[in-house]
Amino acid sequence: MKATTYDLLAGTTMNPPARHANTSRVRFAAGALAVAGILFVLYPAIRPFSDEKSLQGAAAFGSTAWIVAHMLAMGGFTLLMVGLLGLHIALQNSRSESLSFRALVVGLLGVGMTLPFYGGEAFGLHTIGQEALRQHSATLVSLAAVVRGEPQLTMFMAGLLLIGVSAIMVATAIWKSGTLAKWNGVPFAVAFALYIPQFFGTQPIRVAHGLLVTAGCLWIALALWQHATKSVELA
Repeated sequence: MKATTYDLLAGTTMNPPARHANTSRVRFAAGALAVAGILFVLYPAIRPFSDEKSLQGAAAFGSTAWIVAHMLAMGGFTLLMVGLLGLHIALQNSRSESLSFRALVVGLLGVGMTLPFYGGEAFGLHTIGQEALRQHSATLVSLAAVVRGEPQLTMFMAGLLLIGVSAIMVATAIWKSGTLAKWNGVPFAVAFALYIPQFFGTQPIRVAHGLLVTAGCLWIALALWQHATKSVELA
């Protein structure tokens, strides 16, 4: 089969159906990454913030907004991995193919270790909050420390560290790929490297960090979409 211009640039011969499938997958992943970015800023914007010791804290835990916010965060982490899969597909046959795959694997491990803690936050604390309100007892709110305690806290922190490492690997893969613009992954890496420190900030700081995550995700998503479009044009 005669190689097209795109095949020659990619360093391999790929039939049109396979090229079309990869283009569709990259576009789908770009969309998933864009949605993930939006979810990451909606999470701190919607999440109720309170002293988490009084009945005011119980009201925050027991609210619908608490459940919705944490489910959005879980959706964001899940869609993030779909985006990294698309990035790996886009960087196939580039110098960064193996690095993008390792970034995907590390990210998946990180998300797998992170999501159980968000489940406890979303559903465990929600139940505690509702029961505290039903009994009109602020004492029950102190059980939040148990839900957030060990060993789940260590697993959660380790998961976020792995996601941060994955994000740095993503930025490095993009930088070295020669396929996407070098700086496309830098905001993404910075945002996820700061994910643990932002937990110690107030709501405005956490929303600002969410906007940084959104910007990082959208920048890569746009680059992936443009890459897929260019691949179709060269086919």
